[in-house]
Amino acid sequence: MDFFAQQARVRGSSRRLVALFVLAVIAIVLTIDAVVWLSMGHHPLDGEPARSNLPLLFTSSVVVLAGIGLSSLFRIMSLSGGGKSVAESVGAVPVTPDTRDPQLRQLRNVIEEVAIAAGVPVPDIYLMEQEPGINAFAAGYSASDAAVCVTQGCLDNLSRDELQGVIAHEFSHVLNGDMRLNIRLMGLLFGIMVLAIVGRQVVWFGGGRSSRRDGGAGQVWMIGLALIVVGYIGYFFGRLIQAAVARSRESLADASAVQFTRQTDGIAGALKKIAILSEGSELQAANKHEVAHMLFGEADKFNALFATHPPLLQRIRALEPGFREEELEQLARSLQQGAATPSAAAVVSKASNPLDIPGFAVPPPLPPVLVGAVAAQASIDSAGVPSFAQAGVVHRSIPADLMGAVQQPESALSVVLALAMSAQTDLQARQRQLLADGFGDDVQQAVSTVFAEVETLTPELRLPLAALAFPALKQLPEGRRQTLLSTLDALVRLDGRVDLDEYCLTRLLRVQLFEAQQPRRAPLDGLKKLPACRDSAALVCAVVAAYGSTDEASARRAWLLAMQQMFPGAAMPWQAPPTAWQAPFERALDDLDGLMPPAKDLLIQGLTSAIQADGVVSVVEAELLRVICASLHCPLPL
Repeated sequence: MDFFAQQARVRGSSRRLVALFVLAVIAIVLTIDAVVWLSMGHHPLDGEPARSNLPLLFTSSVVVLAGIGLSSLFRIMSLSGGGKSVAESVGAVPVTPDTRDPQLRQLRNVIEEVAIAAGVPVPDIYLMEQEPGINAFAAGYSASDAAVCVTQGCLDNLSRDELQGVIAHEFSHVLNGDMRLNIRLMGLLFGIMVLAIVGRQVVWFGGGRSSRRDGGAGQVWMIGLALIVVGYIGYFFGRLIQAAVARSRESLADASAVQFTRQTDGIAGALKKIAILSEGSELQAANKHEVAHMLFGEADKFNALFATHPPLLQRIRALEPGFREEELEQLARSLQQGAATPSAAAVVSKASNPLDIPGFAVPPPLPPVLVGAVAAQASIDSAGVPSFAQAGVVHRSIPADLMGAVQQPESALSVVLALAMSAQTDLQARQRQLLADGFGDDVQQAVSTVFAEVETLTPELRLPLAALAFPALKQLPEGRRQTLLSTLDALVRLDGRVDLDEYCLTRLLRVQLFEAQQPRRAPLDGLKKLPACRDSAALVCAVVAAYGSTDEASARRAWLLAMQQMFPGAAMPWQAPPTAWQAPFERALDDLDGLMPPAKDLLIQGLTSAIQADGVVSVVEAELLRVICASLHCPLPL
């Protein structure tokens, strides 16, 4: 699937719908202005001098806009906790890292594996315990403060593959930047709804009481009634626009789920179960309509007018073009009988993680998956194992003691600091002194204890372990997080140089922890085109080529291959990266983060070509690409 092209198309559609939202607000203001003019404006009679109504109309417009704006800002600020706030607003409870419940352990494992495969931080995990329907949502301002919330119905009714498909769908919303837009739409709808609430108060406390007191308050009553009518009408059309925005992004989410998991049976099986089970995807939460546009499925069974998703059959057929509606009846009968037929068993996909099965053989490449106008080729990577399954292998390769340690804030702190420790004995003594100065002797001793196990990790497990520690590190007090980042920098610079693995660790944590601390300041979509950032692209590509090659000639060939792909026909001389490359490299990444999605796509394609130029993808190259993608807020190429 051409992720960035589809992302750009969907975002363009969403921008047009958001523009309609703005026009709706303008229409509301003009309508209120008209009512104010009729009820309170100056209408000159014969012989009376004309007076301007502009001050009155200007005041009316400012008051209405301020009311909508401040109310929206209040609602958005109430969700400033990001995904956690939205999840808790629907009554969801956090899933603790040390849970012993088998269903919750499986949920946590699946989410962590998808995060590793996508190259994004592990989100907070929440459960709606009293919801029997199959549904889920992702919320937050950025990937670093995201929360993924699922219903109990997902855990009770879905196989592991189907749960993977649902979680991958929600992760695509994280990567597509849908979460921030969703929160802002929630705020705008609340701001419009407040007009109706204010109108009711004006009618009751203003018009009604005044009329009883002095015999007339028609003007106030008329304005209050107008606020009620316009507020509810505006809310009605706002919900329609909100639903249209959500529908425009669901196809991309379904296709991205296939891209992550490399199979269609999981997400298709989940959609089929929604179609045949009595609970479907319905929610019982009182404020379910507020989060309806975030969900995996519809919050109501009968909600055609405000449908936030394409019809179920349309979504299933996009994943399985030959699917017939009669197959749902067959599947329903099989589930009721408790013994699925061979064909239904393939649909339900009851197998657990295939890598848990002895003698597992990788399935053949899947056929193209058509979603709208997008063709997603679910292919198998060059290693012969699905990329998502590789993430599962990495996840299960991490020692149990370390997995337990990264689940609690203080022990996760010790693990991350141990990842930055040197294997050289003389340097370790100086590093321990730094740790004691920054955190005290207790932390220094804990780091020394865990270092013995961290040192045995293979290189490809180090960054995933840091990613798994991220949810616990977010819980540290702000001052302790700042001390962590400054101490990490001091640890890796103590010997006068920064190795690539050290740089990747510190950069990844710095980017993610900063955004977790200030999620509302996460960057928005960029507007720049690639030629405007040519020097930055050349430098980043030169660093990738240099670290992925054994000699300068090979690095030059890899660099030229990437640059020709990014800038066809452009003559650019090769320049090896400077010795002190980290500072200009970070400035280049910040510059490239402002690119438009299609430009980022071209950049990542070029970097991938440079990495694959010698036919080998090393751990160093994979780590560097993971850090680049995290800095550019885009998914790892699978």
